[in-house]
Amino acid sequence: MDLIHGLFYIAILMLSVIIHEVAHGYAALSQGDQTAKLAGRLTMNPLKHLDPVGSVLLPLILVLSNASFMIGWAKPVPYNPNNLKDFKWGTILVASAGIIANLIIAIIFGLLIRLSPVLGLTAPGILEAFSGIVIVNIVLALFNLVPIPPLDGSKILFALLPIKYRNIQIFLERYSLVALLFFIFFLWQSIVFPVLSFVFFLLTGISL
Repeated sequence: MDLIHGLFYIAILMLSVIIHEVAHGYAALSQGDQTAKLAGRLTMNPLKHLDPVGSVLLPLILVLSNASFMIGWAKPVPYNPNNLKDFKWGTILVASAGIIANLIIAIIFGLLIRLSPVLGLTAPGILEAFSGIVIVNIVLALFNLVPIPPLDGSKILFALLPIKYRNIQIFLERYSLVALLFFIFFLWQSIVFPVLSFVFFLLTGISL
């Protein structure tokens, strides 16, 4: 990945993760929790969200080392589940909000790609940029659906788990780092990439 493309993908990634986190905050607010609002996190101001390591240092290292992939994160938006109107479904809504926000972005830019001949958006640079936005947001949505802490999928899973299966939650929380690394290095390519390719084709009509 060259420097220009790398910096472009960093910008897309950071904007997408900020939207993801702000969506969590607004979902929590809609359910009665003002923690994110009081913390000043219901804003698109990147300075409120960027993490020095996950938003700046790591992505830059990957770009400068000419890595073939890009990862990064923003500071999680705080919320207090005890303030939610409904603990179970409020938790699910808050956890799902970021994923839904990323999917909406992917759908919007996927439609722009499909309608590009009609809209006159046929320049290669434009389609490449839109494709990058779609890919990044599909990846964020799929990755956060994984039911391993601290990802959003784990919060959805734990909210739905009956009490008698809480041992699953305890196990995943205890070995979350190992489970997450195992998933990224051994299952991502075989499980997530085919889904990414299918969803990207579904939204854009273009094969990866």
